[in-house]
Amino acid sequence: MLLKVLLISIYSGICGLDSDDGNLQIYRPLATGAIIGLILGDPQKGLVVGGTLELVFLGVMAIGGAQPPNSVIGGILGTAFAILTNVDAKVAIGIAVPFSIAVQALSNLIYTANAGFIHKADGYVENCDTKGIERMNLFGMIGMFTFFFLITFLPLYFGADAAKAMIDSIPAVILDGLQVAGGMMPAVGFAILLKIMMKKDLVYFVFLGFVLVTYFNLSIIGVAIIAVIIAAYTYYNGKSDDDDDGDKEAVSDDGI
Repeated sequence: MLLKVLLISIYSGICGLDSDDGNLQIYRPLATGAIIGLILGDPQKGLVVGGTLELVFLGVMAIGGAQPPNSVIGGILGTAFAILTNVDAKVAIGIAVPFSIAVQALSNLIYTANAGFIHKADGYVENCDTKGIERMNLFGMIGMFTFFFLITFLPLYFGADAAKAMIDSIPAVILDGLQVAGGMMPAVGFAILLKIMMKKDLVYFVFLGFVLVTYFNLSIIGVAIIAVIIAAYTYYNGKSDDDDDGDKEAVSDDGI
C-alpha cells in the first residue's frame, strides 16, 4: 500500500506543477481519476469518479489572485478515497469538496511564500544573472511539488483506514443524503460554466447542443464532433477574411 500511496503522491505533485506551469491538463479530475484508478487497481471506478468530479469542477478557474477550490487535490483524494472505501461516486463528491476547499486556503500561503522567490529573481534580472533566475524558478517548483505531495500523502497513508471505518459507521440515511447532494454538484459545475458562456455570440451553440441531445438523441461524442467542425469552420473562415483584408490593404498601398 505504501508504494501505491507514494505513486499517487508523486503524481499529485506533478499535477500541482502542471496546474500552475505546464497546463497539459493532466491535473483535471477526469485524467487524475483514470491514473489513480490504474494505480489502485480499479480503472473503471476511477474513470467514473473522475468524470463525476470533472463535472463538479468544470467551470472552476482562478481569476487574478483569487484561488478557487483546488480541483487537483479534490479529484485525486476524492477518487482515491472512493476506491479505497468502496463508496459511490456521488458520495466521493462529499469527500472531495471539503478537501478542495481546505487546500484552497493553504495554497494561498504557498503562493505568498513563493513571492519571495519572485522578488529575489528581480534582483538577478537587474544583474543579468540567468542562473540565479533559473534557481528561483526551480525553488518555487520544488516547493509547489512538495506541498501537493504532502497534502496527498498524509491523508492517504494515515487516514485511509480511518476514513473507511468512518464511512462504515455513517448511518445509511446520511450516506443517502450525501448521494443526493453529490448528484446536484455537477449541475452547479455546469451552471458556473454556462455563466461564462452565456454571451450573445455563444449562447446559440449552447441551445443547439441541447436540442441535438434532447430531440435528436445524439450522443455526446456526436455533439462534440459537430462542435469541432463548427469551430474549425469559424476559425478558418475568419482567417480567410483576415487574409483577404490584408491583400486589399496591400493593393491599396501600391495604388493599383
